[in-house]
Amino acid sequence: MFEGHDTTAVAITWALFLLGNNPEHQEKVHEELEEVFGNSDAPITVKDLPQLKYLDRVIKETLRLFPSVPLIMRQLTEEVKLDNYTLPKGALVTIAIQLAHQNPEVWPDPLKFDPDRFLPENSKLRNPYAYVPFSAGPRNCIGQRFAQLEEKIVLSAILRKWRVKSVKTFDTIKYGGSVILRPSESVLMYLIPKN
Repeated sequence: MFEGHDTTAVAITWALFLLGNNPEHQEKVHEELEEVFGNSDAPITVKDLPQLKYLDRVIKETLRLFPSVPLIMRQLTEEVKLDNYTLPKGALVTIAIQLAHQNPEVWPDPLKFDPDRFLPENSKLRNPYAYVPFSAGPRNCIGQRFAQLEEKIVLSAILRKWRVKSVKTFDTIKYGGSVILRPSESVLMYLIPKN
């Protein structure tokens, strides 16, 4: 079991890092925030959250590329046959979420940051288990909805005031970890005031 503060903080870091490397997508987030909030400094409300559809797709794409928990384990409750292999009941199985999220048979150009992968028309034919950043089924993360709302609130608060520019790129940033997929170096970025 994981507490949501560390996994959520890492997900927010990755989202800012990816937006800082993809100014065209960051601009779309800024446009959406201006449509919803205008020049207001009013705090975000529960009514505002569903309007942030592009930001929602940015968060989903971030978690596809950098799932907070890249590996999960399950114990089989029954024998499972996969092709010519039989996995016995009781076996521990490791599910590599990060590898599944970067499978080129499911995700064309899998290392490209593309929030529009999560448009309804692009998602409808995808197997629901192809994207499982919070696991799935009866053992999925009970804090999933809370984490997504928290990420949306924090990212919108930052991006309403700032533009971000990452120092490192996707192919030069070092990351790893055992339980949580986190940067193994500082994620440096420039914060540029929007006004």
